[in-house]
Amino acid sequence: MNKMGNEKNIRKLIQENVRQIANIRQGIGRFIPGKTHITYAGRVYDEKELMSLVDASLDFWLTAGRYAHEFETKFSKFLGVNYCVLTNSGSSANLLAVSALTSPLLGKRRLKAGDEVITTACGFPTTLNPIIQNKLKPVFLDIDPNTYNIQVEKIEKALSRRTKAIFIAHTLGIPADVEAILKIVRKHNLWFIEDNCDALGSKYGERFTGTFGHIATHSFYPAHHITMGEGGALLTNDSLLKRIIVSFRDWGRDCWCELGHDNACGKRFSRKSGQLPFGYDHKYVYSHIGYHLSVTDMQAAIGCAQLKKLPKFIAARKGNFMYLYDRLTKYKDYFVLPRLSKKTDPSWFGFPVLVRSDAPFTRNEAVCYLESKKIATRMLFGGDLTKQPAYRGIKYRVAAKLTNTDLVMKNLFWIGVYPGLSREMLDYVLECFDGMSKELK
Repeated sequence: MNKMGNEKNIRKLIQENVRQIANIRQGIGRFIPGKTHITYAGRVYDEKELMSLVDASLDFWLTAGRYAHEFETKFSKFLGVNYCVLTNSGSSANLLAVSALTSPLLGKRRLKAGDEVITTACGFPTTLNPIIQNKLKPVFLDIDPNTYNIQVEKIEKALSRRTKAIFIAHTLGIPADVEAILKIVRKHNLWFIEDNCDALGSKYGERFTGTFGHIATHSFYPAHHITMGEGGALLTNDSLLKRIIVSFRDWGRDCWCELGHDNACGKRFSRKSGQLPFGYDHKYVYSHIGYHLSVTDMQAAIGCAQLKKLPKFIAARKGNFMYLYDRLTKYKDYFVLPRLSKKTDPSWFGFPVLVRSDAPFTRNEAVCYLESKKIATRMLFGGDLTKQPAYRGIKYRVAAKLTNTDLVMKNLFWIGVYPGLSREMLDYVLECFDGMSKELK
């Protein structure tokens, strides 16, 4: 038998052993109410992910390779977008998205220091941070009390001559009113970035969120809809933006060759760039002040296996949400649950619960009660980010009072709906809500 045939047989043997290990792990542990910790999110995987990871590891192609290309192709196809660019996290995806809009290649439309970006103060820091890191000025709007997304009816009044972009997240998987946002974007020639990290699989009308903006971002952290462990992606339909994003991701280089390939442009040694000598190797020409934010092929291999499960994951999140929602509406005197428009179909990241101001217990009391029962809770990320210590002294503008933002910061928490939660676990969660309503009166 030749070497290639021998390696193929050894790989098969390794994969079978990996499959057996995965099956052993799946059988470990059972849910014990009050003892087993119910997490707000987590990895859901089987032997397929482990086998893909080992397969990529055996290739020892440590940077992005065949699995990365496969994921980018299939992920963009799933969402119906032309281009997908993988990166090492959703936070890096946000940084790359905003940075891309500062590129000189965009001419008069490029963002410059001091330009304003409309966003909300209610959310995760890495939606806000890239605005500040690129020396832009965030303009904060309040959120809708039903969806926890930006109040779109206040956007136009918040615009100034320096406003150049809108950057919003679809909170906890709830789609923002992208139809109204797009009208403003087109009317005023603004850029629109969607942070879709918490909303993979959500729909507004017939389209997935993450397909409306000039750029959209995704996260594959273990808490998210699919995971690579670490990892993120950017989506765009614009070939120029795709080229710019790749440049910022890959050291700021001007070359657009895929890693491992040379001279895709056919002019590697026959062009003039800046003040460099004629014919300077195009692989070492830099058109942006970039970063190095790539993924490994091992991460992408996990993502390829996860992507096949995505439709089932989305369905499970929706089913778990509705199971909780239908049974928690009886506590409407204590909690405000989300209210959606008919155009939105969330792929839920979590189940938000807003404790009413006149409830017989506070948000903190509710959270402490649930945590004591081994049920994980989370706040709505950073709450009102203007009150976080990290943002003392930054330049920003508040376009209107952040009344709902502050209400959410004080009264809202959320619990998990991810696919790893069994019906037995959800029933226990509901039992604990029943107990809380009686004990905390």
